[in-house]
Amino acid sequence: QVQLAESGGGTVQAGASLTLSCAASGSTFRYLSMGWFRQAPGKEREFVAACDWSGGNPTYGDSVKDRFTISKDNAKNMVDLQMNSLNPDDTGVYYCNGALGGYVTWGQGTQVTVFS
Repeated sequence: QVQLAESGGGTVQAGASLTLSCAASGSTFRYLSMGWFRQAPGKEREFVAACDWSGGNPTYGDSVKDRFTISKDNAKNMVDLQMNSLNPDDTGVYYCNGALGGYVTWGQGTQVTVFS
């Protein structure tokens, strides 16, 4: 089993940058495809970004494309989400996700609030 723990959330002004980190426990982390999702109050959880087990083939949600970057470091058991040019629509709880076949694991989430 792999446990995930997000960090790096906070409250920032529009236009700022923020980096979220997801620390993983467990030796099978290196085999997991990883992703970031977010959930704003009153809305469904939304896909933000994902990468494959090696950190390659990144994909992004339309609303964050060209602003966010996902990166995976198997040596450090970490996945980061670099977020630039933040705007109030980026506000929400950000969740780290790992998947391998039918196995899926989630972190507890970290709050990001962007004010104008």
